[in-house]
Amino acid sequence: MVEWVIDTASAEETNRLGRCLGQVIKEPAVLLLTGDLGAGKTCLTQGIARGLGVPESEPIVSPTYTLMNLYEGRLPLYHFDLYRLADPGELEELGMEEYLPGEGVAVVEWADRFDELCQSCLAIRICHRGPDKRTLHFCAVGSTGKMLLQALQSVWNQRD
Repeated sequence: MVEWVIDTASAEETNRLGRCLGQVIKEPAVLLLTGDLGAGKTCLTQGIARGLGVPESEPIVSPTYTLMNLYEGRLPLYHFDLYRLADPGELEELGMEEYLPGEGVAVVEWADRFDELCQSCLAIRICHRGPDKRTLHFCAVGSTGKMLLQALQSVWNQRD
């Protein structure tokens, strides 16, 4: 298992990290996000969407009540929010198995509410470290997760 821990000092930096991640994704992938309310899961997802080429004019919002939002970029982005779900049967009703992995990039907020959503993914835990600071703990699960994390680290370390 490959892991990486990084601190961000602002929402803009968290968003920029997400954008870098979106840019390195070249094939369908699963990103499992965890963290408290307000930790920055949607902020990171907004950056991922922009990195995948979702137009800046399209707002990226948490699908708390719709459960899944679809955005079109280089690859489709399936943005899930599992906060309101409690029973694994609800995942079946939602058709989650079609997206993990599927034809695009599945970003799943509140992924820790359900065990073993995917066998090959990039799991990202976001923790508050002050009003604007966050610590992001990346954990690569399987070959896809490892490839993504290595590509992200390379791009992030080469930035200005």
